[in-house]
Amino acid sequence: MRFLRHSITGLFLLGAALALMLFAAQLVVSAVQVRMAEEPRDRPARERVFAVNVVTAELATVVPELEAFGRVESRRTLELRAAVPGRIVWLSENFQEGGRVQAGDILAEIDKADAQSALARAEASMMEAQATLRDADRALTLAQDELETTKAQADLRQRAFDRQISLRDRGVGTEALVEAAELAAVQARQSVITRRQAVSQAEARADQAQSQVVRSQIALDEAQRDLVDATVTAPFTGTLQEVSLVEGRLVSSNEILAELVDPDRLEVAFRVSTVQYARLLDENGTLRDSPVSITLDASGADLSVPGRVSRASGAAGNGQTGRLLFARLDSAKGFKPEDFVTVAVSEPALQQVARLPASALDASNRVLILGPEGRLEVLPVTLLRRQGDDVLVRAEGLEGRQVVAKRTPLLGEGIKVRPLNPDQAELTPAMIELSAERREKLQAFVRDSGRMPEAAKARVLDQLAKAKVPAALVDRLEQRAGG
Repeated sequence: MRFLRHSITGLFLLGAALALMLFAAQLVVSAVQVRMAEEPRDRPARERVFAVNVVTAELATVVPELEAFGRVESRRTLELRAAVPGRIVWLSENFQEGGRVQAGDILAEIDKADAQSALARAEASMMEAQATLRDADRALTLAQDELETTKAQADLRQRAFDRQISLRDRGVGTEALVEAAELAAVQARQSVITRRQAVSQAEARADQAQSQVVRSQIALDEAQRDLVDATVTAPFTGTLQEVSLVEGRLVSSNEILAELVDPDRLEVAFRVSTVQYARLLDENGTLRDSPVSITLDASGADLSVPGRVSRASGAAGNGQTGRLLFARLDSAKGFKPEDFVTVAVSEPALQQVARLPASALDASNRVLILGPEGRLEVLPVTLLRRQGDDVLVRAEGLEGRQVVAKRTPLLGEGIKVRPLNPDQAELTPAMIELSAERREKLQAFVRDSGRMPEAAKARVLDQLAKAKVPAALVDRLEQRAGG
């Protein structure tokens, strides 16, 4: 009986299992048939909306800046040279590289023994020349006196001759006396000629003595100058550089001892293109004294001083292009000659221009602006200047428009975008109102989402239940539902 009972129970369980298997197979077949019988549902294609950064184009008066690189130079540099040869017998403590000296300071002295000897010889030659001149002047005076006496004697002889002729004509005198008087007059005139020659010779000696005095004076001045030149002094206040002198060294004439630079009178030499140079000219073609800003990169602690454009080089330079300009520094604090600096020159102001990011402009000088319904439009502009990462442009209808700050290959005319500029709340409101159908559709999508946590679902549903919903949230949910 137990065996029969167990057998019947096994057969019942086997039948029940077969029945369940048949029922499950029927359900699967029915589900497949229903699925295959359903018409496919095509989801509506949604237009892709790109988020872009926009800037507002505002027209204003802008002063462009021309940027160039230059080198600091001193406007007053002097080479200290040895005017006379000799041995250096004394050097100043400040006569060293970077030494600061004042105007009139004695920097070095060359041995003066030779210069003093030359000066003594020149003084002796001067005294000798002056004595010779005085002797010549006295001889000239005596010769002139003798000439005057001889002239007086000649006059007397001539009057005596005239008297003898008168006596002869009256029959009182004889012919012999007339001839004797005539001979005496002729001899007196000959003596006058001789004295004139003596005076001429005395004048020549005086002139030679005078020229000798002049030559002696020149030699004396040279000797005095050489004695003074043996002492090297600073003609102006400055700093020494390129010093190559030690005490006891023999120097030759005109040898460079050092360079004296005025550190307070500096200028910057920088080169610009011909087009940039033309912008700095006025209506008469004269270079403007435009303000400049000179900056020295000092590893974070940049030094910057103002200045003015002073002049332009007379030639472009051998193998160079553009123009070489010079700008004076108003203050030389922290700057040294040979510094490499950045020069920013203020150009004439431009009226009614807009400053935009350089990435907003394409190769054809066009920008993308935000049009109706958030679609992009192309606007040609005139490029006036490039200022670092910005550009200065001008175009009709640009004022107040929203310009795409950075162009990408995905953006073009007619593309719908979502601006991200927080200043334009009227174009991209933070909160929007939803229709009932749109709200229910979004709520159903959130409830059926299997990837969203329950806490996030509750928070999103709470936001969707309000009268105004964040626009960013709506856009994000619609993009997910459409995908």
